[in-house]
Amino acid sequence: MTSATELPATEVPAAGPAEPTEPFGLGSSPLRTDALPKALGIYPYAADLWAEGLLWGAVLRSPYPHARIVSVDTSAALAVPGVHAVVTAADLPPGPDGTPDGAPAGPVVADRPVLAAGVVRHHGEPVAAVAADHPDTARLAAASIVVEYEPLEAVTDPEAAFNAPPLHPDGNLFRHLPLRSGDPDAVGEIIVEGLYQVGRQDPAPIGAEAGLAVPRPDGGVELHLSTTDPHGDRDRTAACLGLEPDRVRTVVTGVPGATADREDLSFQVVLALLALRTGRPVKMTLTREESFQTHVSRHPALLRYRHHADAEGRLVKVEAQILLDGGAYADVSAEALAAAVAFSAGPYVCPNVFVEAWAVRTNNPPAGRMRGEGALQACFAYESQMDQLAARVGIDPMEIRRRNAMATGDPLPTGQAVTCPAPVGALLDALADSPLPALPLDEPEADWLLPGGPGGAGDPAAVRRGIGYAVGMVHMLGAEGEDEVATATVRVSGDHATVICAAVDSGQGFATLARQIVQSVLGVSEVYIAPVDSDQSAAGPSARGRHTWVSGGAVERAALMVRHQMLQPIAADFGMSVELLTIADGKITSYDGVLGMPVSQALEGRELWATAQCRPHPTEPLDENGQGDAFVSIAYCAMRAVVDVDIELGTVRVVDMTVAQDVGRALNPRQIEDRIEAAVAQGVGLALFEDLRTEGGIPVNPSLTGYRLPTSLDTPDIRIAALIEERDVVASFGAKAVSAAPAVVAPTAVAAAVRAATGLPVGRLPIQPEDATVLT
Repeated sequence: MTSATELPATEVPAAGPAEPTEPFGLGSSPLRTDALPKALGIYPYAADLWAEGLLWGAVLRSPYPHARIVSVDTSAALAVPGVHAVVTAADLPPGPDGTPDGAPAGPVVADRPVLAAGVVRHHGEPVAAVAADHPDTARLAAASIVVEYEPLEAVTDPEAAFNAPPLHPDGNLFRHLPLRSGDPDAVGEIIVEGLYQVGRQDPAPIGAEAGLAVPRPDGGVELHLSTTDPHGDRDRTAACLGLEPDRVRTVVTGVPGATADREDLSFQVVLALLALRTGRPVKMTLTREESFQTHVSRHPALLRYRHHADAEGRLVKVEAQILLDGGAYADVSAEALAAAVAFSAGPYVCPNVFVEAWAVRTNNPPAGRMRGEGALQACFAYESQMDQLAARVGIDPMEIRRRNAMATGDPLPTGQAVTCPAPVGALLDALADSPLPALPLDEPEADWLLPGGPGGAGDPAAVRRGIGYAVGMVHMLGAEGEDEVATATVRVSGDHATVICAAVDSGQGFATLARQIVQSVLGVSEVYIAPVDSDQSAAGPSARGRHTWVSGGAVERAALMVRHQMLQPIAADFGMSVELLTIADGKITSYDGVLGMPVSQALEGRELWATAQCRPHPTEPLDENGQGDAFVSIAYCAMRAVVDVDIELGTVRVVDMTVAQDVGRALNPRQIEDRIEAAVAQGVGLALFEDLRTEGGIPVNPSLTGYRLPTSLDTPDIRIAALIEERDVVASFGAKAVSAAPAVVAPTAVAAAVRAATGLPVGRLPIQPEDATVLT
């Protein structure tokens, strides 16, 4: 069998023995296990893989957002010297009716063809693929495939999708979700309304998608991928190829950061298909433009809101219409819509909430999972409304939030009681107590501190400072009945332990956390994290903070089982129960101080192991009125943004972002702060820069020069005002996810600060110069 060159996989280079002086166990902040190899440039990514007899893959993509495929002629591509295979939808197993259907797949709904069959529904949709002996040859051959298209009218306005002809056999409506809670006739003394718009933010990962497929002697295939869901990829790839799941193996190789699941299955399936067709390893590395075309982006949204309040600003009723553009395929649009609806009133108590919400299909690029999907769009709308309300009532924006703040035990509009800690008031207090940054220095050399930088700030007298506040919430783990389960094995031999868990560390630091868990439970400093592949028991995708809770919980349970095995004979020798023995600082101690034994001595000559699962309590789907216990738990975040705005040019500089975060329990404070800083930077990107723009369904800026990302000069000072530790008693370790909530709140806080500086409504993200320009 031809195999991939054995590069160290994912955590291996970084998960070696701990230094004697390194912080130990939960609550400490050891260096990330992958920090050193990444800093040295030796960390292995999927783009670094190699194999003997390697071929290169390339994909032909549709130039149209909507068209009928009349014919596909691959003869010119097959005639190119060095080409070994060309595949189309006809090379995939036929659908149930016996016709080629492109082997539809998807993370939730199987509606997205691996290779387009008959119709293309978005620009860049894969139509055919080539394997050749050189990457340039593969791309040349792909470009020589002749596809005759019959262009069709593209539906790019989500409001037009309701009455447009069906773009797919499943129709144009992914989901309609109404929410009805309370008295529909309730009316407040003060009413404010607003129309809000959120653009298409792309994950823009630091590394574009790459992978290697290696055929196996049994007719199966081995995939080396930078995936965040190895078992999901394995199962869906096998289904698309007509193979049993055990004939496909997925090996995780260096995920170069992931703020959204890499959910486009066509990449994996095409790789596997080319390897099986040629009988040789096939590698594919996407260009940056292809990367933009391949992965999903954030759902663009249109939100209409009306808030009713009494004379003191206490909420009486919230009414909303929410429309999410899901693009060409379903992906997780239904789940994103549920979050938007459930959190439509925000982290506030409101007795009456009425929402109509839709997620629709268009010919725009597919949207999917990205930090705080659904929750972010709703946050921008309801927090903008709260600012309006504060202005109408004549009170401070912080005070309007305090008067309506949700607390533990309060209900969501869905009827679900918030049983987890909901420290919204404490988060606001932490922001109020945090000092404001200094004003810009009145010195010529400090002009780079002004909006636009040197030579771009215009008249310094036109610069206004604004301070804005925002509070938001996200759900953790899957929702509406989704089963969340993870399995982990902990093995101890001699003076070290090994963790086997298929939880992918996509940048959130799970490998470091797993190591800390085992250190705390077993007192063993040397902990190795096994490379991840689909031969291990499933741990689920890296999304919604699930690995801290579910996979971390499985690691803890397995470690506790090993701990019992280790302590039981010692306890029996001393005539006491295991519960009377503790492990701390690498030493086993009895309650009475009689026993004091190093862990290494207790483990000498022994090999112990255990496997355990963690499954949180079940949830249920929302009913026809938007009611139900749909979420396992909720995390909250509050933020203050300080901006300087040149009101003549509309340029904005974010000066400071101060964060108060609900963390449950700080398992690794430094990692938490790092994750918050990264999420805030991403939120600033959406607030001011990031928008994958389209014209007629075709992206016009699919590059890192056209799609603007915040640089180090655009990223403000980010300060942590407080990490509120109120443990969630049902969560593993009492901890909550930390990276999604700041990403949800940051863009809204920046918008609030721009609103405060200019007096303008600021109703869209990202904020354009004209949105921050005060006409005189």
